[in-house]
Amino acid sequence: MPPPSHAAGPVRALAMSSHPGPTLVVTALSVILGVSAGLDAGRLALLAVAVLAGQLSVGWSNDAMDARRDTAVGRTDKPIARGEVSARTVWIAAAVSVAAALALSAPLGAGMLVAHAVALASAWSYNLVLKRTAISVVPFIVSFGLFPSLATLSLPAPALAAPWASVAGAALGVAVHLTNVLPDLDDDAATGVRGLPHRLGATASAVIAFAAVEAGALAVLLGPVIAGAPVAVAGAVGFALVTALAGVGLVRALRGADRTVFRLVMAAALLLALQLAATGVSVA
Repeated sequence: MPPPSHAAGPVRALAMSSHPGPTLVVTALSVILGVSAGLDAGRLALLAVAVLAGQLSVGWSNDAMDARRDTAVGRTDKPIARGEVSARTVWIAAAVSVAAALALSAPLGAGMLVAHAVALASAWSYNLVLKRTAISVVPFIVSFGLFPSLATLSLPAPALAAPWASVAGAALGVAVHLTNVLPDLDDDAATGVRGLPHRLGATASAVIAFAAVEAGALAVLLGPVIAGAPVAVAGAVGFALVTALAGVGLVRALRGADRTVFRLVMAAALLLALQLAATGVSVA
């Protein structure tokens, strides 16, 4: 049996620093929305790789920026804090991946390139500055609100996503932000991070997060109807499933906000995307 590669440890540490769960979920969402928008296989693959590269850059820049804080509070789940990879290496990976994301977006059109650049700039602004402020939710509203348009702007005849799709994306962004930081509120407080969820408190943040998920599902259900399309049975079923999942998450949050609550929000995100795709109504 050959000896293990010396690079296996650092490579694994780098992968874990990318926030692999959210990165893969967001990439999967881009594929689902791309299918719903009617992208051909080539453009769909390019969209997925571009979004993956962008999300890797967001995750890596987040961990690199928080390296000193994570070390100070003894975050054993963070590879940089454990000494398995250096912050410099993670910063380099973030820079390379954001450049790759933009390069991969360019062949899909100028509109897609601009929208993806704005979404990534917004996400990076959260990591670098805004996460410590009362407007920490704004980058999530911007980036997730633009997210459906990444698929429609990748079409040969590019167009922004319908307003209801953008509203659903923005609502999802609010929910993700308010929920994602819940397990880290104490550690954040110890190092001076005071974003919107910290000011609201765990319970209020969780309640608002699941209300936002429900609002997003309602937008996906009613938006096409307002635009003149009939009510889709699949859309109604999707709304019911999101409502049930949001209810479970809310009960869990009231018992104690933790990583499980965040996973439930991400599961609701996938259900929202499936609800959109299953209705057969284009987001364009």
